[in-house]
Amino acid sequence: MLDALQYDFMRNAVAAGVLAAVACGIIGVYVVVKRVVFISGGIAHASFGGVGLGYLVGLSPILGAALFSLASALGMGLVTRRTRLPEDTAIGIMWAIGMAMGIIFIGLAPGYVPDLFSYLFGNILTVPFSDLVLMIALDAVIVVTVVLLYKEFLALSFDEEFGAVVGVPVERLYLLLLCLIALTVVVLIRVVGIILVIALLTIPAAVARQLTHDMKKMMVLATVLGALFAFFGLWLSYEFDVASGATIILLGGAAMLASFGFSGLRRVSGREAIVPADGGQRQDRR
Repeated sequence: MLDALQYDFMRNAVAAGVLAAVACGIIGVYVVVKRVVFISGGIAHASFGGVGLGYLVGLSPILGAALFSLASALGMGLVTRRTRLPEDTAIGIMWAIGMAMGIIFIGLAPGYVPDLFSYLFGNILTVPFSDLVLMIALDAVIVVTVVLLYKEFLALSFDEEFGAVVGVPVERLYLLLLCLIALTVVVLIRVVGIILVIALLTIPAAVARQLTHDMKKMMVLATVLGALFAFFGLWLSYEFDVASGATIILLGGAAMLASFGFSGLRRVSGREAIVPADGGQRQDRR
């Protein structure tokens, strides 16, 4: 792996993995704690319409995905909050509409559409420096927003009703959180692709939640785990010549299973520690 780092594309890939880890480590915690995994998947898949629009009008597909992700995030948020349409129904409809629009736009685009699979399934080895700059900017927006509104997002994540009572603008914060999820989706598209975005967005945070219940520690741990998954996933894909995005996700899945086992052992050992040596039976001392 070290000899591969002499190439620019491999250094860009490692940098992209670290930048993606920052975004998914922070926002992924909110996704897992707030239980908005399904709406995150809807935003990710709806962004495909922006990829198709970018090919059609000659813009960067990533910029098109950013526009569609933000629009779909706001649309899903408003529909689920202000209409009687069930949340899963609204998300599924907008998910399908975004994908359908992407297919239509790509069909109308003149000529051959290059690198389409890299947006669907990811190809971290083809991330150019210009995309790294965009990822840095999006990460900066995410980090600054979360730092400034950490307490408000905490109230939104655990007790919306209490937040509304004490004056927290719950609906606006919810829409803002969905927009941050949309930006995170854009960061992750080139790493693992639209199809696998939801996995990288949730797995590091889910593993971190098995190990700690402190939100700040959870974010730091999820970021570190995301970076490790990206780096070692890249290394394994390089060694065995397999798809990098899928390898990163499978590595994360293995870590998720290991965390379940670790948590189970910790609970068992904790119960054993509070059971008296005599099994809780009273000794007859007569």
